[in-house]
Amino acid sequence: MKVTILGSAGQIGAYLSEYLKEKGHEVTDIDIVNGVQYDLRVTPSTVIEKSIENADFVFFLAFDVGGSRYLKKYQHTFDFVNNNTRMMANTFKLLKRFNKRFIFASSQMSNMSYSPYGVMKRVGELHTTALNGLTVKFWNVYGIEKDMEKAHVITDFIRKGFEERQFEMMTDGTEERQFLYAEDCCEALETIMENYTDFKPEDPLHITSFRSETIKEVAAMIKGCFYMDEMYDVDIKPGLAKDSVQMDKRNEADTFILDWWIPKTTIDVGVRKVYNEMKKEYLNDKS
Repeated sequence: MKVTILGSAGQIGAYLSEYLKEKGHEVTDIDIVNGVQYDLRVTPSTVIEKSIENADFVFFLAFDVGGSRYLKKYQHTFDFVNNNTRMMANTFKLLKRFNKRFIFASSQMSNMSYSPYGVMKRVGELHTTALNGLTVKFWNVYGIEKDMEKAHVITDFIRKGFEERQFEMMTDGTEERQFLYAEDCCEALETIMENYTDFKPEDPLHITSFRSETIKEVAAMIKGCFYMDEMYDVDIKPGLAKDSVQMDKRNEADTFILDWWIPKTTIDVGVRKVYNEMKKEYLNDKS
């Protein structure tokens, strides 16, 4: 199948691109890191138009987004809102013009009106439904990340372990999250793509592990990786604040997708995989 991935250098996009290529799909990667002609914020270039027109399927993953630290710093700024508004406006126009089958990547935060990021994702969901596309809601997908300024909590903690030998937490760490390993996420996306006609735009496609861990528990797992490797002891430093971003009773995962796909990787196995990959990079940098 000819597949175009918008946002192919992001955390999920990079994994998905490699995964689909290994499965034999013909993948076109579209991401701003490859040059201005791949910038979805400006009038779409011929490269972008052709990549969507010629595709059998499109994954709309591109978004200006990052982990909690990044969102806390940027999601209330003009540039954040403007970047995402322009990307969505340009992309949805092309998806409509070429009448493509597509998946829009949303978030479990899309029902949270107090989060600009959540509101922007909700706008994307409305566009997607209007075009008969499918929306998936990601729940804390983790894996290797290239842009550490936008790093999510697991890669951020591992980086801090290597660079600072401590995890300085934004909160007291008691908040719970559902973490999903990126390779499991890719399998879910491929399953939805291949069974596209089985789904309706209103279906609640929540892509998550359906298991919860506290941030403290995740920090302890990562600390254990350093300890088992006899690297050094890592100090965990919880903050005082309570989580204020994802505290919402409506924020519950719908199990609808489990009739088609089941996540395989447990959090301890996934964390160890990411830790091992990052360890290689840090050891190579020292050699």
